[in-house]
Amino acid sequence: MKAYKDSIVVLRASILFLTVIFSGCSATRYLNEDQALVKNVKLKGIDASFSEEAYQYVQQDIRPNSRVNLALYNMFNTRDGKYRTDRIKNIGEAPHLLDSSLVDISRREIQKFLAYKSFFNAKVDSRIKVRNKKAYITFEAVQGPSFKVRNIAHVIPDVAVDSLYSKNRERISRLHSGNRYDVDSIMAEINNIYALMKSNGYYDFLKPYIHVDADSTLMSSQVDLKLNVYNPPALSSHKVYHLKNTNIDIRNSNIRFGRRPPDSAWVDSQYFFRDYSHRFKFDKLTRYIFLNKGERYSVEEENLTYDRLYELNVFRNIKIDYEKDPDSVSLNARIEITPLKRNSNRVEGEYTFNSGRNGFNIGNTYTNRNLFGGAERLDVKFRYGALFDSRDKKLFSSIFNRDIQIGANLIIPRILAPFRVRENFRAGLPHTTISSSMQIFDQPGAFRNRLFINSISYDWTQSKSRLHSFTPINIEYRDGRLDEAFRDSLRNSGNLLYVQTNDRRFLNLGSQYNFTLNAHKLSAYEDFIYFRGFFDVGGNSLGLLANVFKFHKDENGFRTFMGLPYLQYVKTELDLRYYRSLGGERQFVARVNPGIALPYGNSNALPFERNFYAGGSSGVRAWQARTLGPGVYNRSVIESEENRKNLTYLDQYGEIKFEGNVEYRFKLMNNFFGSKLKAATFMDFGNVWLLDENEKVPGGKFYFNKFLDQLALGAGAGLRFDLQYFVFRFDVGAKIKDPQFTGSDNWVVKHLFSSDARREFKDAYIKTNAPDRYRFLQYNFGIGMPF
Repeated sequence: MKAYKDSIVVLRASILFLTVIFSGCSATRYLNEDQALVKNVKLKGIDASFSEEAYQYVQQDIRPNSRVNLALYNMFNTRDGKYRTDRIKNIGEAPHLLDSSLVDISRREIQKFLAYKSFFNAKVDSRIKVRNKKAYITFEAVQGPSFKVRNIAHVIPDVAVDSLYSKNRERISRLHSGNRYDVDSIMAEINNIYALMKSNGYYDFLKPYIHVDADSTLMSSQVDLKLNVYNPPALSSHKVYHLKNTNIDIRNSNIRFGRRPPDSAWVDSQYFFRDYSHRFKFDKLTRYIFLNKGERYSVEEENLTYDRLYELNVFRNIKIDYEKDPDSVSLNARIEITPLKRNSNRVEGEYTFNSGRNGFNIGNTYTNRNLFGGAERLDVKFRYGALFDSRDKKLFSSIFNRDIQIGANLIIPRILAPFRVRENFRAGLPHTTISSSMQIFDQPGAFRNRLFINSISYDWTQSKSRLHSFTPINIEYRDGRLDEAFRDSLRNSGNLLYVQTNDRRFLNLGSQYNFTLNAHKLSAYEDFIYFRGFFDVGGNSLGLLANVFKFHKDENGFRTFMGLPYLQYVKTELDLRYYRSLGGERQFVARVNPGIALPYGNSNALPFERNFYAGGSSGVRAWQARTLGPGVYNRSVIESEENRKNLTYLDQYGEIKFEGNVEYRFKLMNNFFGSKLKAATFMDFGNVWLLDENEKVPGGKFYFNKFLDQLALGAGAGLRFDLQYFVFRFDVGAKIKDPQFTGSDNWVVKHLFSSDARREFKDAYIKTNAPDRYRFLQYNFGIGMPF
């Protein structure tokens, strides 16, 4: 009944919100008789490939308002049937009123844009139609012929510059004979030449030295281009500067130089350090500085130095300046650095509610950003979470489960290995992470788990788009115990699979590898493919040793190491996505996420943590995590309500996973209480399956000819509150197809829009699946994008 009431409240709130939005858009009733609200702007006669870009030249104040923005503005800025003269709320968007002067400016800007795109003879006219205080604007263009580039010449008096440009022209030039004339291509050419000069010693070079002349007087819709690179006034050539010494001043965290004398030293006869914070070891910092003595000045090396020093995550501000040496054509560099505070403490908390259960998580993270003087970072984390059964009247005395996690990570900004490793700091900042963690999980009356993990990982960058992570050593000890009475109940009912996966102690010695492609583009609005491949292998080394030394076998026939059976398995998971920009801040994303885990050798079943699960805020969002699958498995087959309750979140897993998502993302408004408000609509599909048949999990095995029909299907919408540094996300997913039901009954969406049908369906479900309750809607809160 509570779930039903929650759905009704959400539905009523949605109807009220939509009513406000659509009624709030009737802004014309607040206008004076001589005013008109811009309702529509059309562009005609413009090539389809340019129309969206041409629309950007329509002045913002005469583009149609966003319904949401205008409705919010009207809610707070109207009184007595009129707009207030003083805007009292900085929220929403004021009505965009017809302004003939802005229409004319837009017309001229669109005409100029077409000329920039090769239509030199283009003419643009504007028409305005006003009806019932609503204005409709049409810009109609006659483009004329498109001019193409015929000949390209360059005039560069400086022989050295001419040689440099000629050598790199094929690589950097966007001007080619036969191409359509385009001012953007010309500007790109100027920017590329400027970057080339600034990266080859030409410290004094300025963009105004570059100019492109266009001769369009030809009668055949062609244009000749002449590229000029002028010498500085009164000079016959451009000066080439080389670097000399680099002075590095490190302030205190409070941006002051401090009263105590600084620590100072020369390193490598070219870097002079003065450290007023007394916190850094100089020789460890020089590997991130690329301003080398004797080399030509280069803005690329300067930017690379900025990037690597900031990536250390220990500096707040970095500034690089140069001083010319009066006696030679050389530069002395100066780097001023302000570090972040060495120690910080962050407290986090969240409230969770899922399927009639409420809970909280609270955590604390202590960070030391410069532990040994070389920008090493130590993170010590503590987290406590509890989930309560809200159906129990004594809420806080009925803990469904509790989770305690303690961990420490030491992150070293270089590869730390017993042998010499060639590190490429130019491509990216490598890291060595030494990690140790402990988890204590209890689900009273059902399950307890103690998990200890120690690992060492290496992360490095092959190129800007290719990232690698390798964990050669991952040592894991797990002690999972089912409640004795619950374990006996499972055994007596033949549910040995859940006993094998949960009631076990083991040791795991494994390795992991992760490859990521194009992760740096995830926040960009462009077309690209993202890929992540994860591989996890356990027990190979111990398996080889066991064959040589004949390790002891326990009572179940498994070989042991240090008195504990060890795991042997291989697991892989892929994440493939296609991002398509639709212009502006609109984006389409398609994703598939398959995975498989195979136990072998010393393992006939994987522990609970090594299996896959479906659902959750980043998967099939209409289902709570660990409540979907495997296959067409329905929890009504569990013998008793008590066992069903105790197996919650423990029985719905699989060795095979296949999930996918399709999502359309768009912006709603630029300013919503200090954040940029964005939205998304989505459709998700997926499930998990078992490798082997199990009579206690009917329908859980994977069959290639059946799995497509066993995919769960959900759809929904969500809001994203973009606060620049992070995104707060709220999604609502609705179940469309639920594979736990047979035949046409799995299309549960048919019950969603009828209160009587919903009530009847839920009543029937709880009779067979108690204490589980069926929810058509799932609410998901999260930080960051789902994928």
